[in-house]
Amino acid sequence: MAIASASVAFKSRDDRRKQIELEDARKAGLAPAEVDEDGKEINPHIPQFMSSAPWYLNADRPSLKHQRKWKSDPNYTKSWYDRGAKIYEADKYRKGACENCGAMTHDTKSCMERPRKVGAKRTNKHIAPDEKIETFELDYDGKRDRWNGYDASSYAYHVIERYEARDEARRKYQKGQQLKKLEDDEEEEEDGLRVDEAKVDESKQMNFAKVEKRVRTTGGGSTGTVRNLRIREDTAKYLLDLDVKSAHYDPKTRSMREDPMPDADPSDKFYGGDNRHRNSGEALEFEKLNTHAWEAFEKGQDIHMQAAPSQAELIYKNYKGIKEKLKSQTKDTILEKYGNAAAEEEIPMELLLGQSESQVEYDRAGRIIKGQEKALPRSKYEEDVYLNNHTCVWGSWWKDHQWGYKCCKQMIQNSYCTGAAGIEAAEAANIYLI
Repeated sequence: MAIASASVAFKSRDDRRKQIELEDARKAGLAPAEVDEDGKEINPHIPQFMSSAPWYLNADRPSLKHQRKWKSDPNYTKSWYDRGAKIYEADKYRKGACENCGAMTHDTKSCMERPRKVGAKRTNKHIAPDEKIETFELDYDGKRDRWNGYDASSYAYHVIERYEARDEARRKYQKGQQLKKLEDDEEEEEDGLRVDEAKVDESKQMNFAKVEKRVRTTGGGSTGTVRNLRIREDTAKYLLDLDVKSAHYDPKTRSMREDPMPDADPSDKFYGGDNRHRNSGEALEFEKLNTHAWEAFEKGQDIHMQAAPSQAELIYKNYKGIKEKLKSQTKDTILEKYGNAAAEEEIPMELLLGQSESQVEYDRAGRIIKGQEKALPRSKYEEDVYLNNHTCVWGSWWKDHQWGYKCCKQMIQNSYCTGAAGIEAAEAANIYLI
């Protein structure tokens, strides 16, 4: 605590208040900014815990040096060891050299050469050259870089050229086999065939659906056969309609779900969008199967479409059978209760033609005068039902923003009807209240 208090001067309450007012003025731009040792202005908005130097630096004036990189950068390098480089090869054994190979850059214990039957120290022959010893000072990333010193050209020399040579040899062999086959066919046929490079190229074009493509694997590269389902002469789906507002094309999945030409004639369209295939064939049945699996799992049944597809399909099949059985039972129950009008006898012609013995009279405007009076529609609620000896329904009388009974002028809905005597008693009570 004594060291810390020595570096930070004691300030009274007034000094601290003045210091705070000065800092506020600097932040508002009313006072000039504080200057460090180098004459550079210090941003007044920098927090105090960043601008104040640690006590062990003994900083007398405000400065931001403690925030800068104060250690000098060493001479970091990006170079790497020169693998296999030799600097000097002696003619005879030297004192202090390796007793096995004779090199001065390592001892016998660290020698990487095959142990000789008689070392170079005794034979004084075949002295190995000295290795090139280098010392590098690498930075943090350089020490942890696994690919430091890797030569990318070595991959092209050792891997790419080797596989290209193998593919070239395979192409030559296949071409020779095709030429040999064409020559055999020429001998059998009378007219003959002229074998040349064009014939070989045409025979390759005939098998347009077969494409030789290198498929990358973890063990290197293996050449496999990939089937190309699109003919080269077909127009790409994203070129069918060049309008910017047309159907969206996803280049990553090569999919276009909507129809690029919805107004064109369906008989002339070669492509109608991916949704046309998604909503046809077995895709709908597969979607129903997935939906049934999801709904069954939500209801507590142990079913998973991806984990056990056979089980899910069997459960869905049983579900469809039970559903059809219940539907047929419901249909039979309804027919048994109400009958089947379609299976009964034919309807009489009098009913079909609407002929009857009733007579209806009309006026000149087409209104019915006699014979068929207009029936009033009945409500689903009970009508003209009087309770508690009332002769009028509730709501037949209105006074002072309240509903009541007209027969007794009472405002209570479930009250008993008092008739005219109740009305007179109510009027007399109102006179006495006034």
